[in-house]
Amino acid sequence: MSSALREVRPARPQSGAVVRRRRLLGTDWRVGYPFVGPMVLLLVGLIAIPFLDAIRLSFTARHGADNVFVGFDNYVRLFGDPFFGRSVSNTIVYTAYSEVFKVSAGLIAALLLHNLRKGRSLVTGLVLLPWVIPTVVAAVSWRSIFDPLFGSLNYLLNQLHLGPLLADLHVLPQWPTTWLADPDLAMASVVMVNTWKGIPFFTINFLAGLKAIDSQLYEAAAVDGASAWRRFIHVTLPGLKYVMLVTVLLSTIWTFNNFDSVWLLTQGGPAGSTALYTIFAYQTAIQQLQLGLGSAAAVILLPFTAVLIFVLARYLRGGAGTGNGDGVVARFFARISRPILWTVGVAFTALLIKLDPQLFVKAAVGVAILIGFGIGCAKASEVLTQVGNKGLSGNRLGRVPLWIALAGLLFFVLAPIYWMIITAFKTDLQMTSRVSMLWPTPWTSDQFFNLLAENPFGTWFRNTLVVALVTTVVAVSVAALAAYALARLRFRGAPTITGSVLLTYVMPGALLFIPLYGIVSNLHLIDNLGALFLTYPTFALPFACWFLMGYFRGIPFELEEAAMTDGATRMQAFRLIILPLAKPALLAVGLFTLTNAWNEFLFAFVFLTDESLKTLPLGLQQMIVGDIVPWGQLSAASILISVPVVLAYAYAQRFLVEGLSVGAVKG
Repeated sequence: MSSALREVRPARPQSGAVVRRRRLLGTDWRVGYPFVGPMVLLLVGLIAIPFLDAIRLSFTARHGADNVFVGFDNYVRLFGDPFFGRSVSNTIVYTAYSEVFKVSAGLIAALLLHNLRKGRSLVTGLVLLPWVIPTVVAAVSWRSIFDPLFGSLNYLLNQLHLGPLLADLHVLPQWPTTWLADPDLAMASVVMVNTWKGIPFFTINFLAGLKAIDSQLYEAAAVDGASAWRRFIHVTLPGLKYVMLVTVLLSTIWTFNNFDSVWLLTQGGPAGSTALYTIFAYQTAIQQLQLGLGSAAAVILLPFTAVLIFVLARYLRGGAGTGNGDGVVARFFARISRPILWTVGVAFTALLIKLDPQLFVKAAVGVAILIGFGIGCAKASEVLTQVGNKGLSGNRLGRVPLWIALAGLLFFVLAPIYWMIITAFKTDLQMTSRVSMLWPTPWTSDQFFNLLAENPFGTWFRNTLVVALVTTVVAVSVAALAAYALARLRFRGAPTITGSVLLTYVMPGALLFIPLYGIVSNLHLIDNLGALFLTYPTFALPFACWFLMGYFRGIPFELEEAAMTDGATRMQAFRLIILPLAKPALLAVGLFTLTNAWNEFLFAFVFLTDESLKTLPLGLQQMIVGDIVPWGQLSAASILISVPVVLAYAYAQRFLVEGLSVGAVKG
């Protein structure tokens, strides 16, 4: 290292102006401001200004070619609009039930993986697959499964004689049923897809939280005679409190502002039964060109997201969640938090019952079955372990229920992916004649050749690759500099910028795409890949910065100080010490950024209509024309889109787990 570092020079005395400037701006201001400058400029230009513009637009209405100020007319109009009211109700229902099922299933999956001794890495990688594959691929696969004519769900329920039974029990309105075309089933269906897609995020974060719980706590509880259930209640849940709260808050914000998956599955139908507020805002602003009303639809729900962001920031920055909250206000909130939570919980439950009583009953039964299954497996494992110990058979007998539960988890996780794969290798005749439903006979690669011959798949792939690479290089480079400065340097304004990064990290895309559409249109970048180069940092840069800040904080300061004592500048220490040590984090954040840009749908959907500029998600959506759905080609395209991402995640899986537990959640 000495060859790369300068010789130590005697420190020159500092003038009074320099001392005053350092007191005013901080000791590291000369390095801190240049490091955070590019990120601040991008966040202000791409998030702060569009955010303020969205608020401005919400007070305007289109009259001819101009937008004129109309005050609160748009908000008054929304309060009287039954379609908007229903979209808000749908959003609440969709978010609430998705989170309940994701928490329940994710916690059970994490406990199963935590107690798995052999093959944990392999099983964890398989559980991650729904999260890894692009949203458009997940939507295509599930649409195929739900299809009443060619799908596998009706076929399996019929073969097992469960379909008629479920209809007799009034779980299904009729048999055979149309999952996505029935207003009574469509919401439950999209909730199932969101649950499937979100379980891995909960599982991997809960798994990281379980690893952080001191094993001595379990040993002490066992010595005191506590059963497995009591150990779970009094050790596991308190140990997971922080991770669970942060994970639920993040997921709630993302789910509440979801657009992609529901639009790709139902486009808000049938009869508006799955139209979320984001879909209402898109249809109003972009399809009907009512930018003011669409912006008002996004802004009016901002207080809900703001409350969640406030609570999230309080825990991530060491508030109530860490026990550091001091003072009268902190003690007051700590005292009243429990009754407030109970009151809010009861009121919210009553609201869900009022919005859709039948769905509430079905969801309650489903959650009860899921939790009961988990408790039953744990209890059976405990009993069989005791029997096995008496019979000198070790713990193998006690692990049988865990293996059964793991098999059920893997079936739910992998079944849609398996269906997508076998559909890609079927002929059109096999699909239309409903033969060889679960195993292609014979296997054929015709769908891949037809896909490449009949669609500009290569062009879609090239556009996606270019956009993803540019986004990744820009986001990682700018975020690394800013994250280093915010995590390790002292300068005025750093805490404010850190809070702003958290705010933009969870800023809903539904609030930004309308003003960004106006900005991109004014810059004449509609139908130009430059629109994606410009706008993709809105979601990539805050995430990359927040992720890297957590990792940089974990690198010992002594290494950096030793380098600077040897004569290194701050930039040399950053380049020669910090970056090499942060390679795992840089790889993980680069992979996240690349795949998020690879999978992004909403901005590309809004800004691109030129066939030669479409990305892979848009290309797949374009292949569906009305009721004509080429399932074979769509499945083949889904495989080709997913393979690069899956291989990348398989390579970087250990960095991913470490990054999530250190950077993305704990910050």
